[in-house]
Amino acid sequence: MAKSSVNKPPGFELACVEDVYSVSSCVNDDFADYIDSWKHNGFWLFDSPEVIREVACEMSVSLDEAMLFYYEAYELEFDEKHMKWSAFGPETGFMTNIVAPLNKRLEGFDPVTFYARSSPECSPLSCCSLANDVPTNEHCLVRTFEEAKKALEEGKFSGAEPGPYRIFAVYTVEWPGSTGSVTR
Repeated sequence: MAKSSVNKPPGFELACVEDVYSVSSCVNDDFADYIDSWKHNGFWLFDSPEVIREVACEMSVSLDEAMLFYYEAYELEFDEKHMKWSAFGPETGFMTNIVAPLNKRLEGFDPVTFYARSSPECSPLSCCSLANDVPTNEHCLVRTFEEAKKALEEGKFSGAEPGPYRIFAVYTVEWPGSTGSVTR
């Protein structure tokens, strides 16, 4: 996904949070409202940077300031009402052929809601300011998968937004063909 990173949102009192790399688009916007292009995959994200560029071109959207992110989701989702994990997968009505980047930098983990069972809805660490109660890194992400899983299981996300929750590893990657840094 191509997104804009934003500086620390108003209301964040945490000195360690510098910007937001959330999976959802509540705080840092996706590059465009891409759903109507119908070029996303069964996870409602994109298979490759080339598809993102194609959609941006069709929508006359500039990617000059956009960062490129790669996500890996834990194969289980957490139902906070029943306190249990269950399997999920891509929607079968969409082609899903993800091209993993050769170089990626792990930035942290984001527990994200999927109440409607399609695209990422809410990243409560930033959207609901749960980063004030759940320890995060400078990008408003949980540092380790184990910490994210434990926070969900201990109910630290209960009442923030309706789930289920999926834990995403958030990576920054270099745009193919660029000679810049990994994050832009």
